[in-house]
Formats: sequence, structure tokens, C-alpha cells
Amino acid sequence: MRIDDALVWAEYTLVRSDSALLDAQVLLAYVLDKPTIYLMTWPERDLTAQQKTDFEQLIEQRLNGQPVAHLTGEREFWSLPFKVNASTLIPRPDTELLVELALDKTSPNAHILDLGTGTGAVILALASELPNATCMGVDYSADAVSLACENRKKLGFNQVIIKQSNWFDNVQNRFDVIVSNPPYIDPLDSHLKSGDVRFEPLSALTAKESGLADIRLICEQAKDYLTAGGSLLLEHGYDQGQSVQKIMQDNGFVDVQTKQDYGQNDRGYFRSFTFVA
Repeated sequence: MRIDDALVWAEYTLVRSDSALLDAQVLLAYVLDKPTIYLMTWPERDLTAQQKTDFEQLIEQRLNGQPVAHLTGEREFWSLPFKVNASTLIPRPDTELLVELALDKTSPNAHILDLGTGTGAVILALASELPNATCMGVDYSADAVSLACENRKKLGFNQVIIKQSNWFDNVQNRFDVIVSNPPYIDPLDSHLKSGDVRFEPLSALTAKESGLADIRLICEQAKDYLTAGGSLLLEHGYDQGQSVQKIMQDNGFVDVQTKQDYGQNDRGYFRSFTFVA
């Protein structure tokens, strides 16, 4: 089977996916251990029998709903390659806005905390832009902490502190910026039954109080860990902006703003980001 024929077959097979061709390209490039541009440059190249078998198996797994990132074990975020697995969320492009907002709030020597760091994507992306900053990422999950440490080593950002903590429980000192992409989905949300989120841990997705419980806890406690004039930046659901603003204001935050994300995400709605201006 030629490369171009393999892609045509896979795109047809994955017709239910709204990114069928992209999924096929990423998976075939993974099988060939080549960049995706190779597929366009050498469409007439034949797959070996083993490559054909491996590709067909991956397409079958994708057809059954397995996320592409779990099949390849990697997802790009902020132009950095992150190892991913089923222990935590897959980094989404829209969350790069959280990095942009944080960069806008920081100085080169800032102290930055990432709550619920998961793969470490946000704090390691910030470290890539701020080599002189003091960066820390914490997560309740030991498996997530282990994964974030692997990504720290892989990317060479050994100055970043990664440790286990249930939100602020194992955190000391104060920070100029605190960022978080916490669980914010209502446990009864129907979108949890579709897309990649079916294969991600519910503990990283859902929260009580219609998705606001963890956000409320962070806002209540963050004041004790921020420097004077420091900023708190939170990712949340598309329809939670006013609620999050009120929670922040009730906890003494001022100049609170909400910003919409880049576009529609996997669960069919928009994320938003609320922060101290």
C-alpha cells in the first residue's frame, strides 16, 4: 500500500471524525517515524507489511474513540512536544491562551505557580519563555506529577519545581502569578460521553457545584499565596464567566476580566479565561 492510498483509506474509514485526514496523517507519520511533511513529499512510497499492519491497528483504535495523543503518546503544546497518557488531560491548543495571559502579567524574574499542572504543559511552556523565572507546578495525582517530571526532563527545564499537592496544601511562599486549568465541568454534562474526554480522568474534568467547587476553593485560598498586586488566571467553561467573576470579587479580587478562547473545543463549546487585570 502506498502512502497516499493509505491516507485515502484511513480518511474514509474515520469518516465520523471531524479531523479524519489530520488524524490519519499524524498516525501514519508516527508509524513511519517521519514528520507529516514526509507524507506529502513522498506519497508514492510503499509501506512495509509491518507498517501497514501497525497503521491499520491504530486506525481501528482511533475508530473506537481512542485519542490520537494516547495512540502516539505525544501532543504538541506551545510548539513543544509533551508526553501524554491516560493519567491526566491532553493539552488543548486553547489553553495556550492561558500561557499568553500569564506572560502578559509577568516579569522576567517572576515567581509563578501552576495549580493542577497535569502534563506540566502550562508551567513548562512558561519556563521556555521565562528562563529566569521561578516556576512551580503542583498536582494532586502522583501519576500526573510523574508525567510532568518526565516532560520537564525531556524538555530540559530542570529548574522548574514539580511536586505533589492538593491545590495549596503543599505550597509555601508567595507568587506573582498563579495559573490554573482546574476541573470545571458539571458531572452531569452530556459532553462527557463524547470525544476524547471519555478517555481522560474524570477527576481532572469535573467538579461539584456545577463545576465551580474547585474554582471557588482556589479563589478563596489564592489570596494567601499571591504577592501584592499579583494575578490569578483561571480557565473555565464557556458559560461560567459571570459566576467566576463573582467568586473572585467576593474574595477581594479587583479588575477582574473574562476573555474568550481561540475557538470551539472538543466538547462543542467555548472555554473562557477569567483573570485579574
